[in-house]
Amino acid sequence: MDFAALHRAVSDVPTDSRYGRVSAVKGLLVQVCGAQRSLAIGSRLEIEPRSGPLQQCEVVGFDGGDALAMSFSGLEGIGVGCKAYVRDDEPAILPSEAWLGRVVNALGEPIDGKGPLPQGPVRKKIKASPPPAHSRARVGERVDVGVRALNSFVTCCKGQRMGIFAGSGVGKSVLLSMLARYTAADVAVIGLIGERGREVQEFLEDDLGEEGLKRAIVVVATSDESALMRRQAAHLTLTLSEYFRDKDQHVLCLMDSVTRFAMAQREIGLAGGEPPTTKGYTPTVFGELPRLLERAGPGQGNGAITGLFTVLVEGDDHNEPIADAVRGILDGHIVMERAIAERGRYPAINVLKSVSRTMPACHGPEEQAVVKAARQHLSVYGDMEEMIRLGAYRRGTNPDVDKAIALTPALEAFLNQSKEERTGLDDGFKGLQEILGG
Repeated sequence: MDFAALHRAVSDVPTDSRYGRVSAVKGLLVQVCGAQRSLAIGSRLEIEPRSGPLQQCEVVGFDGGDALAMSFSGLEGIGVGCKAYVRDDEPAILPSEAWLGRVVNALGEPIDGKGPLPQGPVRKKIKASPPPAHSRARVGERVDVGVRALNSFVTCCKGQRMGIFAGSGVGKSVLLSMLARYTAADVAVIGLIGERGREVQEFLEDDLGEEGLKRAIVVVATSDESALMRRQAAHLTLTLSEYFRDKDQHVLCLMDSVTRFAMAQREIGLAGGEPPTTKGYTPTVFGELPRLLERAGPGQGNGAITGLFTVLVEGDDHNEPIADAVRGILDGHIVMERAIAERGRYPAINVLKSVSRTMPACHGPEEQAVVKAARQHLSVYGDMEEMIRLGAYRRGTNPDVDKAIALTPALEAFLNQSKEERTGLDDGFKGLQEILGG
């Protein structure tokens, strides 16, 4: 018998029971009266509906003397007069190494049909604060992500946070699956936030695969779930990453997508009466984004969280509010463009518009020279591309343009990579050197 678990369960039993009652239901909000002195923003309630199990809710605001709460599931069966029990415990989970290979929801409950999750000894808060800036370690050595375009042109380091910016249908989910399988890390924690329900099983079986899942935990909140579930799934993804980071492991944290987290926060803010700002996003959205993303990065010990977060840019506008805010928080950005995907080159990364803030410090002199030369050739070709396609450029007019025309097909082939193919750091630089040397 596990006496530690028994002691913990007994300690969690409340000494008293406090409750209020539902006074009104307005849209997505449940108004609760009679318990306002026991509640604060973020407090948890369990409402007893007319029929069915207790429904978890979270306090998102106050109106006069009443608390305004939103449900994690739905409002079916909730009416005026229903009891709303106050729960003192702060939202937390008890993760362990045995969670690897499992799929959980935003509440930390298993949804893969493999039985209950073993509980660990350490309670981890779901909404934790980022580590103090002055006590954090610096980013470490460069990380092999297995994708040639990123390894060579947008090199990522251990503990770095990068954004993948792309419109819908440009291939960011496929790129994410390549990173999940090929990146050199001890553990992968993958958050699918607001994902289409049909794509979850496809991602697990086709993209991640059995081998990839063995070293990963997948947190899922589909698009049909409540805004609270979608928001909490993002926080839970970082909480699980922090658990393994604090065990001095290198954690790869992948989240698809930060935009849907922001949309969930916008939905919560608007329901709570916040004023909308640019494109309807509420002020709390721009406060919650850094609180979430700053949790990734180097820890206070030897562990680190290397974070890769996708950002869905609406209408291919890379300057829309969320993309602009996230770009200012992260340590680099990977830009994917529809025009590149339309001409059949995948992953559709525009290496000239992508930036890693750890470069060129993570490269040696020879590697810096190779990358710089390749960028120059791609840039020269990009500037003259329209004239070349129209046949308005005559060979021999400019030697730099002539060389760019000669090298671009090989560079484009180098940047093209199927999702079943993996290329290491050294092999990537060697291939790039051969192209330029030829």
